[in-house]
Amino acid sequence: MALQNVAAGVKAVDHFGKQRRAAYVTFLAGNGDYVKGVVGLAKGLRKVKSAHPLVVALLPDVPLDHRLLLEDQGCIVREIEPVYPPENQTRFAMPYYVINYSKLRIWEFVEYSKMIYLDGDIQVFDNIDHLFDLEDGRFHAVMDCFCEKTWSHTPQYKIGYCQQCPEKVTWPAEMGHPPALYFNAGMFVFEPGLSTYGSLLNALHTTTPTPFAEQDFLNMFFKDVYKPIPNLYNLVLAMLWRHPENVKLDQVKVVHYCAAGSKPWRYTGKEENMEREDIKMVVNKWWDIYNDECLDYKRRVVQIRNERALQPLIAAAAAMAETNAPVLLQYVAAPSAA
Repeated sequence: MALQNVAAGVKAVDHFGKQRRAAYVTFLAGNGDYVKGVVGLAKGLRKVKSAHPLVVALLPDVPLDHRLLLEDQGCIVREIEPVYPPENQTRFAMPYYVINYSKLRIWEFVEYSKMIYLDGDIQVFDNIDHLFDLEDGRFHAVMDCFCEKTWSHTPQYKIGYCQQCPEKVTWPAEMGHPPALYFNAGMFVFEPGLSTYGSLLNALHTTTPTPFAEQDFLNMFFKDVYKPIPNLYNLVLAMLWRHPENVKLDQVKVVHYCAAGSKPWRYTGKEENMEREDIKMVVNKWWDIYNDECLDYKRRVVQIRNERALQPLIAAAAAMAETNAPVLLQYVAAPSAA
């Protein structure tokens, strides 16, 4: 199905004319600074005028002040219970990856017929609501790259094979069939479902954990229904120096700040590749959105306006009480909270 812009409403319509609910969803755990990333994501979706809400699936260890901050930014906060692999002795690429299996809980959000998952270190710079109209029954995501040292445990890295440029180093015939296409799980389009969630859990309990945790697992589970989408929907920053020929930065809609040192709220510019001008540019773009008070959720502003609208009524009522005389009041409709 072609990736084309379509009119986006709060609810999409399926082929049978029935209304369907759609939403973005992200994941948050702990009391660290990733909450800044989620706030930035909420404001980014607001800036591009997305018609759909952002649901935050968070673990019980996320503190109350972080939850309130997210609610103040218009997020729908959903607490979930952790999901763990059958054993945690595996050496993950990053120690905190073990908690990422909890993302599987988002398949339980069956009040939505379709969702787009986005990691908390992602920013959206253009409207992508049209992705909700991608083909059902598929798992849509962007292909990853095997050229970074974090993939040194894989045969792809060892022989220099990468699916981003398969013609550069071809897959040796003596190693059998080429590996299945592998996606980055920081962004994907999926359909929640309890049967799918049950199958995911059953598969998890019989699958040995691997270095890239839930990303490896999701790739194994959905390999037969995975359908690649262009990297402009999830630009992993390492692509800028590993495969610049495949990147058109001026067309990128979604940036994934997953390279070491690239998290905007931690950025120092001292890590490898972080001194690049294109990196500085996308980091500054993130801060422009995060610091833009005009993009803050308007609920508090509306409350203040409503209070101000009531002030003439309160003053008139006070005057009437003092004089025991009727006072004519002009009704002024309060602004909508929408």
